[in-house]
Amino acid sequence: MSGLVNALMIAGVVALVIVRQFRAQRIGSDRRWWLVPVILGVVALRKPGIVDTHHRTESIVLLGAELLIGLAMGAGWAWTTRIWAEPDGTVWSKSTKASVTVWIVGIALRVGLFALGAAIGVHQDSSALLVALAATLLVRSGILVWRGQSLDSVSAHGPAYGDGVARPAWKERV
Repeated sequence: MSGLVNALMIAGVVALVIVRQFRAQRIGSDRRWWLVPVILGVVALRKPGIVDTHHRTESIVLLGAELLIGLAMGAGWAWTTRIWAEPDGTVWSKSTKASVTVWIVGIALRVGLFALGAAIGVHQDSSALLVALAATLLVRSGILVWRGQSLDSVSAHGPAYGDGVARPAWKERV
């Protein structure tokens, strides 16, 4: 049952993240941006099934590769996210089309790792994927908070992929 709970948690977090990434979100440095990734990491590490005892070396190598992909995916996602500061000083972020590419490449690499592990006979638990997802979210959030702090309230835009593209004006309807 624990594997099913982990799989449902992973699916829920990924669905939430994908839905929310294309909506403008306020970045607040005072929030606990690290809390959700830490909780996911604790949930993933709470049981010993993260490393296959029969293929310890191969399992650890696959876990390390999974973590590296998660870290790279988080950094890529953060750097392809557009951030800007409003005149009132609030900092906002919104993912771009390049962020979709980062997700597609990251998922493809993870599927490849899973296939490699299955080919060599390594039992792979969902905990490894959950740890990598936690690393992805932690790196992305940390970089966005850092980038947001570097913006001053005078500048309207921060450097990111997609800058220079005109934003559609809001239309008021009466």
